[in-house]
Amino acid sequence: MGPGSKCLPARFYRSDNGREPVREWLKGLDPPDRRSIGEDIKDVEFSWPLGMPLVGSLGRDLWEVRSSLAGGRIARVIFSIEQQHMVLLHGFIKKTRKMPPGDIELALGRKRGGADEKEKHGIVV
Repeated sequence: MGPGSKCLPARFYRSDNGREPVREWLKGLDPPDRRSIGEDIKDVEFSWPLGMPLVGSLGRDLWEVRSSLAGGRIARVIFSIEQQHMVLLHGFIKKTRKMPPGDIELALGRKRGGADEKEKHGIVV
């Protein structure tokens, strides 16, 4: 892989009906927030493997991109690694200090892709 090549190209998780929840979430953010998160994802794409403070392991083959936004807000994008790609599964603005278990379960359900998991976590397909 030459200089300037992506080590871990990102792609969006896509549901059976073609929805891309992380892309939709990003489009709903203010441009400065979207830019900050996008730059952090790009840093992971070009510099993988990375650790803290930008990337943290959540266990169960899930990772998080940790983005600091204006006003002290914190965004997270949960991803998995599939076939040498970073699959963006779930994004959210953190409201508590701990990672909400529902967000991890939602990402796991998307990673698994099973219909039961999608229904259980309210994923529209």
